[in-house]
Amino acid sequence: MNLVNFHEDDLPIKDLETIGLASGGQLLLNVDDLRALLSGRRTAMLELHDLETDNIKIKSINAKISLKPNEAGKLDLLIHPIYRKPEIPDFLNETEANQLRKGEVASLLKITLDNHGNKKEMLVEFDPETKEYIVSDTEKILAPDMVNNEFLTPAQKEAYKKGKEVQIADGTKFNYSGTDHHGIRANKLALVASILIDGGLSYIVYKGLNALFNQKRDQKSAEKLSPGYHQAIKDIENQHGFMPHQFEQSQSRKGR
Repeated sequence: MNLVNFHEDDLPIKDLETIGLASGGQLLLNVDDLRALLSGRRTAMLELHDLETDNIKIKSINAKISLKPNEAGKLDLLIHPIYRKPEIPDFLNETEANQLRKGEVASLLKITLDNHGNKKEMLVEFDPETKEYIVSDTEKILAPDMVNNEFLTPAQKEAYKKGKEVQIADGTKFNYSGTDHHGIRANKLALVASILIDGGLSYIVYKGLNALFNQKRDQKSAEKLSPGYHQAIKDIENQHGFMPHQFEQSQSRKGR
């Protein structure tokens, strides 16, 4: 689950204009890609135009983009192209790297040491679109407190942060994914995730979700959403006064 980390007003518009994703100060991104950017994730694969670097001009290229704060507090635009040969993290052995690259496993948990010698648990995935290993610090993965109005147990939240599949009572299955532009995959096309902040609930409505890793899903079953999902949507409408299709993310101070 990813709350909004950045504000649209802080986006590097000029940089986005240089690669054809903004024009005249207006963004040319769809809602999902904009949400991904503002939440600190990567977008889906995009076609970028007229790139220029180190005296090399590229007419067009397929790549994903993301944002990273710099030392001055501004947002730098990062471009993630398709790599010819993936760079393997030094804490992966060849067998593990091949398992991820070949799609034999969705992710691997690895223990590494930071610059101070402290142990860190890292979730490693492979993005077949960019041919890149994606590494996420599990301590920085935010697990939802509720999904479709159902509270997650501590064990479910811990499993989510480790990239494992979580199933709730309404039959919805989901897991965290650092390679997916939604940041989450599910057996359903949509779900509502919530997190408790300062005694209130912050909601995120996810729609058009991708299927779970290496799993096919029945379209009719994926489209059938639970009473808990519809109740969560009603709660959003009642508390905020707008329809879900207008909703990106909003926080309610109303306790439950």
